[in-house]
Amino acid sequence: MSYRTYQKRTAALAFAAALAGSAVLTAAPAARANVVDVNYQCKTPIGDKSAVSPIDIKGVKSGGSYKLTMSWQKGVSSSPVELGKGAMSPSAVIKVGGADSGAVAVSGPANAAAIPANTPIKISDLSGTYTPKKSGKVTFTAGVLTIKALGTTTTCTPSNNPGPSLTLDVTAAGGSGSSTSGSSASGSSGSSGSQSGTDSGGSLPQTGPEDSVIALGTLGGTVLLAGAAGVLWLTRRHQAVRR
Repeated sequence: MSYRTYQKRTAALAFAAALAGSAVLTAAPAARANVVDVNYQCKTPIGDKSAVSPIDIKGVKSGGSYKLTMSWQKGVSSSPVELGKGAMSPSAVIKVGGADSGAVAVSGPANAAAIPANTPIKISDLSGTYTPKKSGKVTFTAGVLTIKALGTTTTCTPSNNPGPSLTLDVTAAGGSGSSTSGSSASGSSGSSGSQSGTDSGGSLPQTGPEDSVIALGTLGGTVLLAGAAGVLWLTRRHQAVRR
């Protein structure tokens, strides 16, 4: 075999190793988050109202549970009178599907500033805790929103059958499989900022596609190093044979 042919063969081996590494890097992550438009139909003390708001749900792993945070990107419903600071308290339900089933109750702080009359009510981030009962891919979808203000209750129900805002690959206590990233469950609600619930440790690892990318990147780097080592060994072996 000529030296030029050998160079082409070693270059092909290096290219194949690079492809293997890139394939690992582009593998699907264990968590998937989507911003989903939810069409809320609200029953208010002064009649029916409707509003569409993009909903985002995120999850942070804490021990054997996940802290879920539900965010509204647009306001929903409105009040015919101004709502003073602290006058409005929101809560909601996140529906659990896929490998698990049930619901997670989420809640948040009252409005930090006054809400003018006839203005869409901006909902603060709501959070709660999800503990897996079954292992596998679990979906989290926006459910009913409840707004309490000035002694009245407004109930907003999704009417467009929205898809999941979050999908997680989870492991139930005592189960097998990987519990990874990102949001059935019996949920406990909390209202400390955008994350709530009882922490079981120190810092909380963010669950989401970023975790999976780091792990996949490490594996991809290992594949690339292994391919490079193989090419280097073949090169030295060929040189030794030529001598």
